[in-house]
Amino acid sequence: MQIRNGLSKIDRKSYALGPLRRPRKSCALRIRSTEQRQSPTAPAFNRSAFFFLALLLISVEVLAGPPRHPFPQNISYATGSLIPNHRSMAEINEDVRSLYRQWRSDYLVQAGTEPDLQPRYRVRTGTTSSEPTVSEGQGYGMIIVALMAGEDADAQTVFDGLWEFFNDHRSEIDPRLMDWHVPADESAEPGHDDSAFDGDCDIAFSLLLAEAQWGNGGRIDYRAEFDDILAGIAASTIGPESHLPMLGDWVDPAGSTYNQYTPRTSDLMPGHFHCFASITGNSLWNEVSTASSALIESLQADFSPTTGLLPDFVVPISASDHSPQPAPPNFLEGPHDGEYYYNAGRDPWRLTTDALLNADAPSKAQALRMAQWIRSSTGGDASAIRGGYSLDGTIIGDYFTSFFAAPFGVAAMIDPLGQSWLNAVYDSVRLSHEGYYEDSVTLLSMLLISRNFWDPSTLIFAGGFEEGTFEGWSAVIPAGR
Repeated sequence: MQIRNGLSKIDRKSYALGPLRRPRKSCALRIRSTEQRQSPTAPAFNRSAFFFLALLLISVEVLAGPPRHPFPQNISYATGSLIPNHRSMAEINEDVRSLYRQWRSDYLVQAGTEPDLQPRYRVRTGTTSSEPTVSEGQGYGMIIVALMAGEDADAQTVFDGLWEFFNDHRSEIDPRLMDWHVPADESAEPGHDDSAFDGDCDIAFSLLLAEAQWGNGGRIDYRAEFDDILAGIAASTIGPESHLPMLGDWVDPAGSTYNQYTPRTSDLMPGHFHCFASITGNSLWNEVSTASSALIESLQADFSPTTGLLPDFVVPISASDHSPQPAPPNFLEGPHDGEYYYNAGRDPWRLTTDALLNADAPSKAQALRMAQWIRSSTGGDASAIRGGYSLDGTIIGDYFTSFFAAPFGVAAMIDPLGQSWLNAVYDSVRLSHEGYYEDSVTLLSMLLISRNFWDPSTLIFAGGFEEGTFEGWSAVIPAGR
């Protein structure tokens, strides 16, 4: 069994690493560290080489321009959506800054240097140098850094470095996608260097954010890279008949156990899909959004009519009946694969993103079912949110974690009766500090709650990305959205 990202609170630290394999891209010229640059037998100082390297370093710095949409943005969301009203906007923005500074300090680390002296960066899954990187985290990091541009003066340099790390660790199946798991020493894992859908989808979205922030005139053509990874996602990880996200490029659409009808519910990202449709004009992404929405509607009606909760993984009723049902225990990651656990806990955030940014009615209705159930079941006490649930609402883990609370806070933004509940959930997570997975999801949720998460497909630049003035940008909702 291949274990993928989105691991449980316990399992995240215990997945099998497997054997090693050389990274796809040669690293022979990369400057890894000060120790590797210095040698007792190094040649005498070369003045020409020194000035050449200095020029390269200056060029890297010059390319990092001012962001067109610096943090904070505090944009308007769908009519009727809420925001915490017990703290000022300035205080809310400062809460996000504080979470970002902690997240950046703990999990965002430099990982060597490119030959042109561009530093590489990775998001590690813990606070020690031995922690690996997963594509999920790299995608989270690229979105976060792009949205925090302006607050973080080095955002473009860091973003480009995160992309370089992605670029050096491609899937062995579809090289347009990222290897889902990269050990700290970047050694390879033959037979396991394949992709996971959510990381690639977030990376694609982040490249659109980067294009909106900095244009395509720097060292990376963000639009071209977006086009490349999106083509890989469409070709290798979207079911040809189901139009549902597959777990990764390792899945055979017609496989007996894992196939095009066995998605992870947290891979259903209608906000991203609508954005991709608007940007590319490719109707495939509207079809993916429609198929995802229909699957969620079926699951909520048949298996969680009271709670609206979704399972981590989904399987079809049979090979001939593709109607969805919760996956059995140990389908992919563990005994709670068919319950609302450490994958599905992201679902309220993903669905509400679409409701807030696109005023999408199906996403709003589906997220609202969860929002209203959790508010009622806890009696409005945010500290009573627990660590996972069966689909009927039975508690799995009798503890509080921001991983489950923060996405419920995002969903509270669309609950017309949820103002005090939103305030309570906000207070329960705004100072949280737990671990890579919890802290990343919490920060992304807080970017939404603070209205600092935006959709690049709603931004129109009159003179194009490469010309004109920053004043040419405006936030416009495209027709039909």
